[in-house]
Amino acid sequence: MAHPENGRKKSVNGVVVKVLKHRRDDRGMVLEPYTSRCVREGEIHELVTTDQVTAQPGATIDRVAFLGFVELTNGGVLDRGDEVWAGDQLVGTVLGYDACHFPNHYNVLISAVPPRTGPEIGLEPSTEIRFVPAAGHRDRGEGVGRLLRALRTPEDLRSLSHEQLTELAAEIRETLVEKVSKTGGHLGPNLGVVELTIALHRVFRSPYDQIVWDTGHQTYVHKMLTGRADRFDGLRQAGGISGYPSRAESVHDLVENSHATTALSYADGLAKAHKLRGEKDRAVVAVIGDGAMTGGMCWEAINNIAADKELPVVIVVNDNGRSYAPTIGGLAEQLTKLRTSHKYERLLEWGKIVAKETPVVGGGLYEVLHGAKKGLKDTVAPQNLFDGLGLKYIGPVDGHDTVALEKALTRARHFGGPVLVHVITTKGNGYAPAENHELDKFHATAAFDPRTGRAKAPATPAPRSWTSVFSEELVKAGHRRKDLVAITAAMLEPTGLRDFSLAFPERTFDVGIAEQHAVTSAAGLAMGGMHPVVAMYATFLNRAFDQALMDVALHKQAVTFVLDRAGVTGDDGASHNGMWDLSLLNVVPGMRIAAPRDGRRLGELFNEAIAVQDGPTAVRFPKGPVQSDIDTVDTVGGVDVLHRGESEDILLVAVGSMAQTCLDAASLLEADGIGCTVVDPRWIKPVDAALIPLAARHRLVATVEDNGLSGGAGSAVALALRAAGVDTPTREFGITQEFLDHAKRADILKALGLTPGDIALRLGESLQRLGAGTAGAEQLV
Repeated sequence: MAHPENGRKKSVNGVVVKVLKHRRDDRGMVLEPYTSRCVREGEIHELVTTDQVTAQPGATIDRVAFLGFVELTNGGVLDRGDEVWAGDQLVGTVLGYDACHFPNHYNVLISAVPPRTGPEIGLEPSTEIRFVPAAGHRDRGEGVGRLLRALRTPEDLRSLSHEQLTELAAEIRETLVEKVSKTGGHLGPNLGVVELTIALHRVFRSPYDQIVWDTGHQTYVHKMLTGRADRFDGLRQAGGISGYPSRAESVHDLVENSHATTALSYADGLAKAHKLRGEKDRAVVAVIGDGAMTGGMCWEAINNIAADKELPVVIVVNDNGRSYAPTIGGLAEQLTKLRTSHKYERLLEWGKIVAKETPVVGGGLYEVLHGAKKGLKDTVAPQNLFDGLGLKYIGPVDGHDTVALEKALTRARHFGGPVLVHVITTKGNGYAPAENHELDKFHATAAFDPRTGRAKAPATPAPRSWTSVFSEELVKAGHRRKDLVAITAAMLEPTGLRDFSLAFPERTFDVGIAEQHAVTSAAGLAMGGMHPVVAMYATFLNRAFDQALMDVALHKQAVTFVLDRAGVTGDDGASHNGMWDLSLLNVVPGMRIAAPRDGRRLGELFNEAIAVQDGPTAVRFPKGPVQSDIDTVDTVGGVDVLHRGESEDILLVAVGSMAQTCLDAASLLEADGIGCTVVDPRWIKPVDAALIPLAARHRLVATVEDNGLSGGAGSAVALALRAAGVDTPTREFGITQEFLDHAKRADILKALGLTPGDIALRLGESLQRLGAGTAGAEQLV
């Protein structure tokens, strides 16, 4: 194969281009990233490819050639694998391409058939080229439309016409519904940001311009436009792509933020760093959506961003009026007034009509009606709260109009200081079942029938969930106790508070995505004579630890925390595993922590928790179906004995939902002649005094929990034994202190060695070492 001459130039379609460099290695031929100068109409545009094309040994690529600078007409699109025809001659197959800054113009790289010599293919500048999908080529992107499949990088978007963008948006929505219907995921939020995401990537140059999403569940479209459209069959599956931004997946994913209200703080720091480094041409964009602006961190960040009038931060408020459910609070009311002002809407529609009939005059008027003049905004909508904060305000903008979005975002990009773009979108837009779903607009959904939007009927009736058991117990308690109130941070349905809110609306408080405020407000309610139940995902308690410690516990307030999704949750990945709550709450003085093993114990322990009046309590349980009730064979103090073996070799302390795992491990050990006593302490903190004499009678104590090992239940038991002078060695089983990739809960527990077989094997080995006298006196590792 002949090597192209580096730097040699040839006129192709009237444009001077550089020939692509390449090198060879033992894998085949690798085409290196390159810079090409496109010269047209007196302007010079820099064009940079970011990926490589590799021909593996045995591949059918005999020749790689640089086709040159081509213009697509009649709405055509390019795709890797397309056949390239010049008249009746098959020239080759597309290996890769770059979109240039001119609409519908590309630099194209092909494989040449048959093999040729020389660095270039000798096509005249006026030659008409046709790109035809190769036979079977569509199979590689099944379920992904041709326009979407053809996108390699966001840069490719800039060569599409607005008619093509409309078609692309439809393809994206079709793909979203098809893929999410199979795997489950956050559908509604992503259907609402299709045009917004397209516009963002056409105006800003990711990853050089940095886009931070808040929250990250609205990034499915972003993933599609950054080269991952063909990976959505593995969405939220082991080894597949994450349902949130992932730095391991793409350079376009900057922040792995499934927790809300953080983007503006990231953006503030990033923009300041660029400014200090003299990188004046980089923009930082924070996309705030699904109620994230109800969180306090947003306003702390805005306060700082607005203080620097030259800080190039673009804040895009994706205002769909909802988080999981309709957004709550004073801010939401102000945005709703801006969004639904009839005067504004009538004037805006009139402006569109005038713009269409008299484009010269009307176009300028339409820009004014989109918010270019503050005076007009103030006559048709309430005083803009963002202007008062010192931020330049643009909007409201129709979030499903790519032309309006691009104009607004372009103005924001060139403003030179902090600017807020208020975008109005519809959650679930373009898919009727989602738009018409009153509860949450398909915010997060399990697998469903894409034709009807209905959940797929399970092969067997779905078992009751832990959340539903708690919900029933809460409503019962609400009828008994008039002082019981419930608090949620924008998660009324997921945390089981919906039925309570219907029965006792005046005693239910949704504070928005503001966990810190929720906890301290609960402290105030307790001081006022109420008993608050704060229901949240265990992972979100991390955000309110200081409030639980200093505002609730320090003041010995009777607040009950109900922590759903405790332990390994699986599909949502590292940020959602509830593996920190025991470690955090174990250090809180006066905190009592319960971990029910089954539905019956959940009811018992919840009622015991809300009966406590001299300090805070917490009840934790996992995600998913509740386990069958496990009966006791005895009770020692407050400890339930679930099984007694023939000998007292191992005391197996089961934490909450790990009880059945411990019973199964005990059965395996006893088949090998090792006697086990399995106990459920019910209350993890404080450690029940009854465990001390039980531990002293056994050769080995083992704890099994689905919390982090550092500072968890096992650590607390070991510490209590040492404090009591009990020298029985301990062995702790739990989650290693690492961030876990997304996968099914069962698969993650297996990988962690938290299965009955793994536990039994390791405990058997520990006893053997004890018998050989090689174990330490206090702890086996």
